Amino acid sequence: MGTKELIAKRAAQELSPHSVINLGIGIPTLVPDYLNESQFYLHTENGLLGVTSVDEEDIDPNLVNAGKLPVGEAEGAAYFHSADSFAMIRGGHVDVAILGALQVDGNGQVANWAIPGKDIIGVGGAMDLLSGAKKIIITMGHVSKDGSPKFVERCTYPITSTRVADVVITDLAVFRWKDGGYELVELMGEATLEEVREKTTAAFRVSDALLLKEEC
Repeated sequence: MGTKELIAKRAAQELSPHSVINLGIGIPTLVPDYLNESQFYLHTENGLLGVTSVDEEDIDPNLVNAGKLPVGEAEGAAYFHSADSFAMIRGGHVDVAILGALQVDGNGQVANWAIPGKDIIGVGGAMDLLSGAKKIIITMGHVSKDGSPKFVERCTYPITSTRVADVVITDLAVFRWKDGGYELVELMGEATLEEVREKTTAAFRVSDALLLKEEC
């Protein structure tokens, strides 16, 4: 299993059946591969509730998600104007948003829409989702392509929202926001506690359960 798939599979474990879930671009789009889609309501902000996977021979070029990837429509799916879709988000009707990130910092702030000096897509719906969704899950590589940490003391890229991310899942670890800071609750794959500390500049606590497991 590849790194992205490992992260997506772990993110799927955070989801409760019958919840409304918005999936961001990149790793989040892999999450449905690890879900029984009939038990979840997948939402895309360009106007569809009831997103499902689609076989190549059934692709409709007019039916895409917010990342312009082809999708299918589940039985009972509903279409609506993008303004209504964002009203759902802003009104608190999306249970979980799973988003990628360029950086997350120890204060729970997320930067995922701009790198100074580089031309990338822009903020899209991320600002609204970070403000309106009931639970935020960030999925990302633990370090960038040049090896620099992405879980940092303080974001150096423009932040997307002042909302705290509830869960951060990387290829090395799972962090959960608790009592005003992040707690490392799980190591991913073959990662070690020492490796996570080496590649992280954000402050975090280690859960008692994980410490006990490491001692054993």
